[in-house]
Amino acid sequence: MAVDEKESWLQMGESCCNTGEFHKMRACGQQVLDLAEDDPDGMAMIAESSLYLAAGGDEESLEIAKEYIDKLQEKAPDNLRGMLAMAEMYWSEFQIDKALSAFKKFLRKVEKANDDKFKGIFERGLSFYADVCVLAGEAEEASRAAFRASEMADTLDKKAVFYSKGLFLSNYRVMVADKRLRLHQDFNQLIGVQMTFPHKVEKRSAKHSLRIGYISPDFRQHAASYFFAPFFKYANRTDFKLYAYHTGKSDVVTKAFKKIVENWRDMEGKTPQQIARKIFDDKIDILVDLSGHSQNSCLSVMAYKPAPVQISAIGYINTTGVEAIDYFLSDEVCLPATDNGRFFSEATLRLPHCHLCYAPELMRDTKMNIQDAPFKKNGYITFGSFNNFLKVTEDVLLCWRNILEKVPNSKLVIKAKICSVPSGREIVLKRCRQVAIDISRVELRPYSPDYLQQYNDIDISLDTWPYTGGTTVCDSIYMGVPVIARLGRTHGSRYSATILVAAGLKDFVAVNDMDYVAKAVQLAINKELLNLLHHDLPSAVRQSRLMNGKAYMEDLEEAYRGIWAKYCRQGE
Repeated sequence: MAVDEKESWLQMGESCCNTGEFHKMRACGQQVLDLAEDDPDGMAMIAESSLYLAAGGDEESLEIAKEYIDKLQEKAPDNLRGMLAMAEMYWSEFQIDKALSAFKKFLRKVEKANDDKFKGIFERGLSFYADVCVLAGEAEEASRAAFRASEMADTLDKKAVFYSKGLFLSNYRVMVADKRLRLHQDFNQLIGVQMTFPHKVEKRSAKHSLRIGYISPDFRQHAASYFFAPFFKYANRTDFKLYAYHTGKSDVVTKAFKKIVENWRDMEGKTPQQIARKIFDDKIDILVDLSGHSQNSCLSVMAYKPAPVQISAIGYINTTGVEAIDYFLSDEVCLPATDNGRFFSEATLRLPHCHLCYAPELMRDTKMNIQDAPFKKNGYITFGSFNNFLKVTEDVLLCWRNILEKVPNSKLVIKAKICSVPSGREIVLKRCRQVAIDISRVELRPYSPDYLQQYNDIDISLDTWPYTGGTTVCDSIYMGVPVIARLGRTHGSRYSATILVAAGLKDFVAVNDMDYVAKAVQLAINKELLNLLHHDLPSAVRQSRLMNGKAYMEDLEEAYRGIWAKYCRQGE
């Protein structure tokens, strides 16, 4: 077989993989086999491409993938491409423990090979490995893998995507603040924007309304969208003209947003430069990014500086590090006035009350949920956590153990995606055993559509840190279930605190681990208060600042006027 010809087909297959043309990728693998029957690289390429096709709904492709992976195990178990295919197969079947082991074995071997021709599969393996680590609750390992994938990527765009993912995942664990800031600022080098749009400082007449643009991939069924409706539903249309730039896929929630936004721009599939040009042509005065370093980020659009004043808000809990973004939206709880924002590349734009407003009306039915606390019928207290298990650190688990020990006969419900598969359940139970939690008192629940209704089984919700709950905290108190939270030192670790303060529940915000345990135990003991909260919270939360869209927008729009006036003064 001609080596050069084989390598050409493999390179073409890699190119097809990058563009999502998996049928063509499989055809390239077959061409390799036509050159030499049972060539392990050809078999591996067919196996891997078939796994991707199976993920898209092609059931026959899954059998093809398994057939070739079995052949590889028999004939060439140490083939790098075959090892990657095997790891990906475990991942596709959500055998998390086997996937972790297989990916680690593959990554060690490919790194040892130190051959540039394997950079593509190395990058791919790291990307998948990061995803497996996310589901397994291994935040630091996931973040490292994403950063390493960024190093392996062959284009600035891909480097930026992986690096951004690494930044997002870094928030799940404690990190030295100045190191985190430097990591975020380094993102600028990967954006690849060679020019920005020009803006002339000019004052606007009193009759001229400011043009406010909101950009996000998540004007859809997404956790962040629970906080987006007030921007449009309660806006002052006299003084402000509103625009929404949706860069993601659409669904039924997107249709609901379209009905309340007069200037809707569907930007799915457009390049960052095309989106930025549209924003610039719309003459937006203040552009608000609602994605930050979350998935399908819009930061590459913001980097073009399509609006003269730009803000990062809600979608991300930390500084973006992007030079083109002027302000970061926060409040007096998340970033008190005593904090000078020295670990943010943006200036801090503080609201006097909570910097977000919980508004689930566009997302689901808002019927009141009033009933007795579950302990009334169970005879014991049920604590619960519905947060992403990636947020659950060892310190959190230790506090949960202490709470269970101090509240006799109490139970703990952990509801998360990781609990949806047997291997994931075992990972959760193993981590509980490691801190000596009595697993006979732990109930694991999988992801389910009736997520909200399952709060009816919980007496007290327990929040996580340093990455606290956001939507889960709101959902819990909205359903009448009080939340015990812990106050951190950073904006992101105070999210749940600002939500509870806005809801009138500041007494449930602990200042340290001991206080967290004490507050949970005290509330569990005070059963009269606990039951009263289950009856009163649904109504109280709906009437609180947390859900007062009109008051929230008045604060936000005053802030907009302030930063616009400051911008205009630059021309004096």
